Amino acid sequence: MSAGSPAAEGGGLRAALREFVYGMTGHEFARQALETRASLESIFMASLVGDMIGLPVMPPYYSLRLLPFVVPGVSTWKRRVLREHDRTAGHDYHLHGV
Repeated sequence: MSAGSPAAEGGGLRAALREFVYGMTGHEFARQALETRASLESIFMASLVGDMIGLPVMPPYYSLRLLPFVVPGVSTWKRRVLREHDRTAGHDYHLHGV
């Protein structure tokens, strides 16, 4: 089959239609799930190693036991938590009530 054949164009049309339908139905849900995961991860990291940013929450024994598992994400977590946020932005297109 050549690049201009009807079969090749049908596959591209099918892929474009699939992406369009995903964008209309599932994209917002996937984005909301990622934001929820990031929020839960921030809470988890704050409860474990919050003393790095001045938030003593958990006894050091448990933090030290879980430290090897969270070390790879500490630098990105600190950067994300200590970054200034505009609290009004980001709530324009959320799925409230879903």
